[in-house]
Parts: sequence; C-alpha cells; structure tokens
Amino acid sequence: MAKADKRKRSRRSSSEEEKVKKEAIEENPTKKGRAKKDEEGENKADVKEDVKPAPVAESGGAEADFDSEEELEPEVIDRGDISYHCPYLDTINRMILDFDFEKLCSVTMSNLNVYSCLVCGKYFQGRGKGTHAYTHSLMCDHRVFLNLETLKFYCLPDNYEIIDSSLEDIKYYLKPTFSAETIKSVEDGSTRSRALDGTAYLPGIVGLNNVKANDYVNVTLQILCRVPTFRNYFLKEENLKGIKDPLVQTFGELLRKMCNPRNFKSHVSPHEFLQAVTNASKRRFKIVEQSDPFDFLSWLLNALHDKLKKKKRSIVSDTFRGKVRITRRKLPPTQNEGEEMIDLDKPEYQEQSSDSPMFVLPLDVPPPPLFADSLEQNIIPQVPLFEMLNKFDGVTEKEYKTHKDLIVKKFRLTQLPKYLIVHLGRFTKNTFFTEKNPTVVTFPISNLILRDYLDIDENDPRLFKYDLVANIVHEGLPGAGKGTYHGQVFHKGINKWFETQDLHVDEILPQMITLSASYIQIWELQPETPQPAQPEAATSVPAKTEGDGATPMDSTS
Repeated sequence: MAKADKRKRSRRSSSEEEKVKKEAIEENPTKKGRAKKDEEGENKADVKEDVKPAPVAESGGAEADFDSEEELEPEVIDRGDISYHCPYLDTINRMILDFDFEKLCSVTMSNLNVYSCLVCGKYFQGRGKGTHAYTHSLMCDHRVFLNLETLKFYCLPDNYEIIDSSLEDIKYYLKPTFSAETIKSVEDGSTRSRALDGTAYLPGIVGLNNVKANDYVNVTLQILCRVPTFRNYFLKEENLKGIKDPLVQTFGELLRKMCNPRNFKSHVSPHEFLQAVTNASKRRFKIVEQSDPFDFLSWLLNALHDKLKKKKRSIVSDTFRGKVRITRRKLPPTQNEGEEMIDLDKPEYQEQSSDSPMFVLPLDVPPPPLFADSLEQNIIPQVPLFEMLNKFDGVTEKEYKTHKDLIVKKFRLTQLPKYLIVHLGRFTKNTFFTEKNPTVVTFPISNLILRDYLDIDENDPRLFKYDLVANIVHEGLPGAGKGTYHGQVFHKGINKWFETQDLHVDEILPQMITLSASYIQIWELQPETPQPAQPEAATSVPAKTEGDGATPMDSTS
C-alpha cells in the first residue's frame, strides 16, 4: 500500500510539473529545446521507484517551474528573452516613421504603454496576448515594435527584447540628445545634414508642417530658434528635469527635433506642441484658426517665464527682458467760460516716473497719407526705423486717452537685453475689421546703434550695436486667413539668410529683407569693444542705410 501511494503521488507531482512547464514554454518558446531534455530526464526518473520526485510548491506551482539547472539564472525568466540577432530587422521601414504626433494608440486613443510598429508606423497599446499590438503583429505579420516611453525594441508575437546597435538611429530620431559639441555645431556649423530621401538641410532651420492654419506658430518657432542662449537652454534636457508641464516639455522636444542633425526627414511637425498650446491657452490659439504671431509670441514668452522662473528669474527674462522708464502726466480737462480755474499744481497734474520691465519693444508705424499725390497715385511711403525709435528719446510725448482722462507719456530705455524683440505695429483692429498699414520701414541689418535712446552716463563708451538675426513678414490682406506669415532667419555658420514659410526653406539675399513688410524683429547685441562714444559717427550710420530724401514723419502719431 505504501508503495502504491508513493507511485500515485509521484505521478500526480509529475503531471503538475508538466503542466507548469508547458505554460512556461508557451511564454518562452526559445526554451523549448531545454524543456524537452528536462522532460526526457523526468520520464526516466519515473521508471525508477527509488528516486523521489521533486516536491511541488503549495502555492500552485510558480516555483515548480525551476529545476536545478535553471536556479542558477532565475533572472532570465524574470526579464524575458533577449535576442541579439532578430531575423525581422530588415522589415523596418524608416521612410514612414514619424514620431512628431501624439503618442496615442490608434485603436483606443490611450497614451499608456504605447508601442510603435516599425514596419507601418502605427501606434498600438500593449504587447501581451490580446493587446492591440499583439493582434496587429499576428494579422499583418509586422514583427518589430518600439516602446515609445522606455525606448526598448521588441519582437511580437514572440515577445522578446531586441538589442542591436543598428537601431540606435531610430532611438536618436525619437529622442535626440545634445552634447556641448553638438550644440555648438547648431549655431556655428557649416555642414549640412542629409535626410533619408537625400534632401539636405541645416539643423535649426528646417521646414515646419502647417497642420491647418498654424503658420503664425511656425514663424514664431523659427525666429526663437535663432536665439542661441534661449534655444540651447531647451536643447539640454537636464535643464527641464523635474518639470512636467506639457507646454514646456513639448516646446523643448520640438526645438530638439528642429536641431537634430540626424533627422530622417528634412521637416518637423509641431502637432504635439500645438495641442499643448491649445490646452494651455484655453483655446485662445487654435490649429484651425490663424492668429497674430505677436499675440502668440507675447503669450508664449510670458507663459514660459511663469513656468520656469526661480526667484523671479528665468531663461526668458535673462535673454529678452529690458527696462523702460515711463513718465506720465495727466492733462487738465477743457474748461468752459465761467468755470472755476483748475489748479495745475495738484499732484495728479505733475509728472510721475516709474521703471517697467519689457520683453518686447513696441514701435508705432506712421499711417500712410490719406490723399493721392500730384500724379493721382497712392505711393506707399517709407519711414526709417531710427525715426520710429524717437519714441524712446525721453523727449517725444504721446497722448493716451482713457475712458475719462487724457494722459501724456514719455519713454526712455534704461536697460537693453542681449536679444531685443522689436514689434512694428502694422495692424489696427476695431469692431468690424482689421486694417493693415502698408508703410515700408527701412532699417540696416547690422550695426543698429541704440545708445541715443538709452539713459546711461555720458562717459560710458558703449555704443550698444545690434545685428538683425530674425524677422517676421506679413504678406497679403489683413485678417485671419487672408494673408500669410513667413520668417527670415540668419545662419552664422555659413553667413547666409534663409526665408522659411511652413515646409519651404529657401536662401535669400540680404537686400531683400528691407523690402518686405517687416512685422517682428529680433536683434542681437554685439560684443562691446572699448572705444569712446562718438555721436557724430553714430548718426552717420543711419544716414547711409536710410537713404537721402526720406520725409520726416511724426513717430508719436
């Protein structure tokens, strides 16, 4: 009886072990050969009655999967199989890979545990049995997948991890990283990169896809990408460590993709960033509706400053913030006969000054003439930029009317930033329509001297020379959807200007920049060389660039 019970227990233990091993073999098919050897050894053990079977775990058999040979390397079973020689790598189609869109499953629209099929480029969720990625691999015979979060490659439905150095370019395309040398080459490098289709491009000056009506976003991104200190901050991913705000993260990812020297394509889609902008601005800026790039630039800089500031400072303020002194004086109301005289010595009618920070220097474009000239033609007038800058000479006054008071203001610059953003106010909006001022503003593209508009000591030798690095131009009729915006940017590495309009990037001559309707400009401060200030030389520079015969116009209008 004892021997019979012993045989029954042995058969029962063996059957349970076989069941557990079959489950393990289904999960890890590459162990089938070793499992067969183990099974043959166990069958031989059943023949001998004097050999005791291995005890079965009471928990149901998770530990019964390990024999004495497998206990030496239990980590292999815990982490799954790894292959260094996957036979399906040649099925990867790099030409159709696109990681610029939101990382959402194409079936469930979920952003959890999303994998990209490297054969067709679609996104699917999960990789276990019954998941959409697993089903897709069986139905379409697409085997190689990439986890978009962990950057690990897997072969499905076999479910083993792929480790191969030939896949590193896909990792870098999805998540580019920048060393100090790579960052320097973005600004000063003269070597063009080449996409998979053979198209040559310059990292940092690439085409941006116009999803619907987001050309105003594209030109803003292009000019911000030409500001080295601002751009390089976002290229270093460690600067954004710990910041989980979607606007900051997607903006940094987009700049890194624009400057990627190993892109598969010569253009980038800002789709993820546009979604973050729509949500962060509470649908003020939309993909399907064209907006003003100045409104968007002002909102973006303030939003990034609020999210990145530490002790009231951020990379935005360190790069673009200057200071202006505003002197205001309230004008007395018009008096009728017989009314009591107004005491002009009251404090409310005295001048009051205050310093205010600024990210943008606003300039007023003089309005065009209302009547035709002697030839019955409305000739588009021209005005030099220096004349418009007289607004900040500390002497010129401009009236501002409120709902009950009339206030006169004077402006004087007290601090200039490293990169100066200038806004030329061309558009006038009212209840019914938007009107565009066609006046051409003439300006030099280098050696713009702003010393005369800055409140500094007379013995200070600095001239504050600026060079133009980026420019936004508007063409066409005013109003949303009626005109187009394009950017003009300068690349220091090859010393050339380029015009960008969505996907198109073309080289242009510097002389063409001043002929267009400039709207937003970014100027870079030159390194100062010790030399005494010479006002005569400073005033002679605009005389050459502006041309003779320019008609003076009231810049305070």
